[in-house]
Amino acid sequence: MTALNQPALAFEQAELAFPERQGTEPPRRRFRRVGTERINWSTTTILVLCSLTVLLPLYVTVSMALKSGTQVVDGNAFSFPSPISFDGFVQAWTLTRFPVGLAVSLLVTAGTVAATIILAAFASYAIARNWDRKLFRYSFFYLLAAMFIPFPVVALPQIQLTGRVGLDNPVGVIILATMFQLSFSVLLFTAFLRSIPLELEESARIDGATTWQTFWRLIFPLLAPMSATVGIFAFLYAWNDFMMPSLIISDPALQTLPVRQNLFQTQFSNNYNVAFASYLMAMAPAIVAYLFTQRWVMAGVTQGAIKG
Repeated sequence: MTALNQPALAFEQAELAFPERQGTEPPRRRFRRVGTERINWSTTTILVLCSLTVLLPLYVTVSMALKSGTQVVDGNAFSFPSPISFDGFVQAWTLTRFPVGLAVSLLVTAGTVAATIILAAFASYAIARNWDRKLFRYSFFYLLAAMFIPFPVVALPQIQLTGRVGLDNPVGVIILATMFQLSFSVLLFTAFLRSIPLELEESARIDGATTWQTFWRLIFPLLAPMSATVGIFAFLYAWNDFMMPSLIISDPALQTLPVRQNLFQTQFSNNYNVAFASYLMAMAPAIVAYLFTQRWVMAGVTQGAIKG
């Protein structure tokens, strides 16, 4: 028997085994060609409009930063710079003392990110594993209530307190920024911790691990996706914040980049190429950081929402 006759013989045997199916043809599968799916035009239109609200200002910022002093006053912000000039970046580097501002911003941002992750992880672990106790449960509700208190509401007492205790400097900004990020970070960490099985901690305790060892060696490594998410939110908040450093830091030489850029709205309001060059240099690190870490945001939030 050749290999060509084997499919025909198998079909005949199937007909003998199931006589009620004789004469019927197997159902045909319908395959849809790739690219022929129906397009949701309403959603696509909304996404395009939302993208334009971000891409157009970014294009204007880049084009204005690359123009010369005579090109920026021609009244056409959307025109492409010709020729391209980097004089705005050179002047912005000098006028804002960009290296000093960058160092202060990096210090404030790194300190806020590290403190937020560690403190939020500590508090969330204590709350999630002691939820049946009123003290921890009410502490969680207290932190959630603090999310609805913006900084301008408590700005005046914060300024007075930091000035009296000698924290009117970048260290005071790190402490306050961490406190204002703690509520949202605890909310994310607590939701993620509830998806971690308790059997893992019970196994560690059977092996003789203490609470401290269980947290650092077992729980904290498992919190890596959510730690990345919390760190990104804290980074964007601390890097772009203007109000808190401007009110807390008393020494102008220790101000962050967003505060240093404010001088272009007062003393150098006509130097648009210098102003936009400064804005572009200040927001470039935040854009790069978010582009390389944006997948951690959705990954951390999605894993925290799934209980398994």
